[in-house]
Amino acid sequence: MAFSVRIVNLYKFLTEAKNEHILAKQILRSGTSIGANLAESECAISADDFTAKVYIALKECAETQYWLELLKNTDYITQAQFESIGVDCEELRKILSSTTKTMKEKRKS
Repeated sequence: MAFSVRIVNLYKFLTEAKNEHILAKQILRSGTSIGANLAESECAISADDFTAKVYIALKECAETQYWLELLKNTDYITQAQFESIGVDCEELRKILSSTTKTMKEKRKS
């Protein structure tokens, strides 16, 4: 949820201060989708369903990292802004990656 709030605030900054709407909408969709898929995983009907939802969140996180890098490389956000939210995104990616690997290992045994 905290990451999604940061993404919504980034969206507001991009649309209001930078007048950028296309890239802003892309990062809003992928960045908030991470938390939405994790919320959905809490009500999974099976271990496979849980793993699938977490894996979707991982893919959305990777997409969000891409948009963040693009925003930095096109000067819509500064290096400091990128590093601030990028660290959070990378931490989420590591957690989600670890979770999917653990679930795959559990399925094998």
